Amino acid sequence: MTILFLLLCLTSSIYNVEGKPKLKGGLGIGPPTTLSGVVFDITKHGATVGAADDTDDEGESANSLAFIQAWKAACGGTGATRVLIPKGIFVTGPVIFAGPCKAKVTVEIQGNVLANTDISLYSEPHVIMFENVEGVTLTGTGVVDGQGAKHWQSNDCSKNSNCAALPTSIKFHRVNNSVIEGVQSVNPMFFHMFVSNCHNVTIRNVKIAAPFNSPNTDGIHIGSSDLVTIADSLIGTGDDCVSIGHGSRQITVTGVTCGPGHGISVGSLGKYNDELEVVGVLVKNCTLSGTTNGARIKTWPGNKANKASAITYEDLIMDHVKNPIIIDQQYGKKNSEASHVKISDVHFKNIRGTSATTELVTFACSPALPCEGIEVADVNLSFEGKDVLHKLKKPLGAIGNLATTCINAKVIFNGKNGGIGCK
Repeated sequence: MTILFLLLCLTSSIYNVEGKPKLKGGLGIGPPTTLSGVVFDITKHGATVGAADDTDDEGESANSLAFIQAWKAACGGTGATRVLIPKGIFVTGPVIFAGPCKAKVTVEIQGNVLANTDISLYSEPHVIMFENVEGVTLTGTGVVDGQGAKHWQSNDCSKNSNCAALPTSIKFHRVNNSVIEGVQSVNPMFFHMFVSNCHNVTIRNVKIAAPFNSPNTDGIHIGSSDLVTIADSLIGTGDDCVSIGHGSRQITVTGVTCGPGHGISVGSLGKYNDELEVVGVLVKNCTLSGTTNGARIKTWPGNKANKASAITYEDLIMDHVKNPIIIDQQYGKKNSEASHVKISDVHFKNIRGTSATTELVTFACSPALPCEGIEVADVNLSFEGKDVLHKLKKPLGAIGNLATTCINAKVIFNGKNGGIGCK
């Protein structure tokens, strides 16, 4: 019942009874943003309302130009300026909000932005991208709808390492001292949000939704960025709710409710040459409900070297999570090689709740570079799952087959851990 309630809460404010995105309504999370400055309305620059494709006679997105023209006017202004996407439905192809800007710009989404589903329009894999901008704010109560269901079946990235990435709905690239707040993202073709090569970015009070079986729809992916904070948000999607990729430093995730999804993950790491290490991750005061993983670190097998350290998962609630605590250094299982990603100084503290499987804790580390400095402290997890109990022919509540796997891992157990320990 708890999982069902959370899923209903996550989707009800985004979709109406017909399963279509609502045109109105905010998140109801946190205080509203006070906006000011000269307003540049996209409709004054030629954007038209309507749910039909906006591809013009020349095979280009007609509304994309209007979005960009409004941005250029705001970017070139002085003081505080605002790009307004008003109430209504606006279909658009790729949009780049590029800097540097003279003004401090806010982009406010009041309506629904629908991604044009013609993939040929996207020379770069994004719908809306902010690039080389300082101090921008993306806000509003509106929705960015990637209309991804039309392309999910053609997404073969789980099988093809050379696949062409579909467009991410919202991307920050080389953006500093900036904020995303209040906006909603539904059904992206690929990631909902992507933060890349950024410094000091805060994402708060956002709501993200896609079906549990939508492929590669990470909620928020971070890569090669530092001082990124994700706070007080609801994320339910078909992949990681939050994924922290290589080159991430000083990342904080707090007050996030995740489910469905694949958990809050560091990685995957070790897939490519010349990856940058991950240092300083804090995941705190989060709830994971009905997810396939909870607190996870994942690395690929093979000789691509990297490091991940100073990682803390703390004060988490697990609600029927299949793998509540897991380090997986054979992620993908493409080959039998040992991973060359060194994992150290990792802490799992005050994690409580229920597991949907008997595998409560799994540390499957690399034989080439064993995990070091792994701490488990005050972890209280119980197993609740009828299917496995039935197969084991054990009565409900039996604990004799609860599993803690510690392979190539140096683990320290502190506090009260409910019988969890390496055998």
